[in-house]
Amino acid sequence: MDLTVVWFVLIAVLWLGYLVLEGFDFGVGMLLPVLGREDRRRRVMINTIGPVWDGNEVWVIVAGGATFAAFPEWYATLFSGFYLPLLLILAALIVRGVAFEWRGKVNDDRWRRRADWAIIVGSYVPALLWGVALANIVHGVPIDADKQFTGTVLTLLNPYALLGGLTTLGLFALHGAVFVALKTDGPVREDAGRLAERLAVPVGVVAGVFALWTQLALGKTWTWVAVVVAAAALLGVVRATRVRREGRAFALTTVTIASAVVLLFGSLFPAVMPSTTDPAYSLTIENASSSPYTLMVMTWIAVAMLPFVLLYQGWTYWVFRRRITLDRIPEYTGLKPDRPAAR
Repeated sequence: MDLTVVWFVLIAVLWLGYLVLEGFDFGVGMLLPVLGREDRRRRVMINTIGPVWDGNEVWVIVAGGATFAAFPEWYATLFSGFYLPLLLILAALIVRGVAFEWRGKVNDDRWRRRADWAIIVGSYVPALLWGVALANIVHGVPIDADKQFTGTVLTLLNPYALLGGLTTLGLFALHGAVFVALKTDGPVREDAGRLAERLAVPVGVVAGVFALWTQLALGKTWTWVAVVVAAAALLGVVRATRVRREGRAFALTTVTIASAVVLLFGSLFPAVMPSTTDPAYSLTIENASSSPYTLMVMTWIAVAMLPFVLLYQGWTYWVFRRRITLDRIPEYTGLKPDRPAAR
């Protein structure tokens, strides 16, 4: 197989891993005001993702780095054309990360409420904008003969892309509700299970419309397989949430998100960024890639390092596999807001 194809597939796999893993912790953050009606419940929810959320973000860093190294023309056009939404995503991720780290540092309700809102906003913004960005990449944007994006921010806010954003927003919320039910016990688990049951049908409708739009307008014959698998998985999620089978529901939301990534990247191939100005200006895996030597070196590095990264992340999930309950949350301990600074 040509190395350009190999790296296109690897970048799709990196996005798949990122959206599956970061998807549920975006969902947990978005659902804080719904399931976390008081501080101890919010601490239970945050603790479900506390040991893993920063590891999940590594996937998008690697995906961006791989795109830069393997397809520099794609990276340049994408990051210059999508500058504002990507900047908003970056700012949201930074604010969210800081809130996770600082929330427990001061024993003050007002401090914790501000941190909670930072987590909530920092989860909603990327959950919506990643869908908008991916939908625009697949749909195509105005690109000229010099491989420059010639549109504006309003160009990116077309109906198809906005539906893509609503789809990722809904899928991540459902994925997060199922994850909270899977990782907790007691009243938080019960509430998360009921919320996942209520979300499953409307999210399935929105995601189904987006999948059919993508397939009918941009898809290939073989990508019908991804549409069918995603539809079957969503029906399974509805059933699993009704009978409170959290493990099965989480596996099926994972399959749904994975199928959506396969549909999007399968519809995109062999282009990496279609041009709506003139198809001849589209970026493809051939005219946007690095040299064969660069791709060969990258391939050997990936083969050597990827197993260790996967083993380490798998071990992290295994160590923190137990459910979390309200009675396991200790009394709050943090610096008092009026405590003098240590010298």
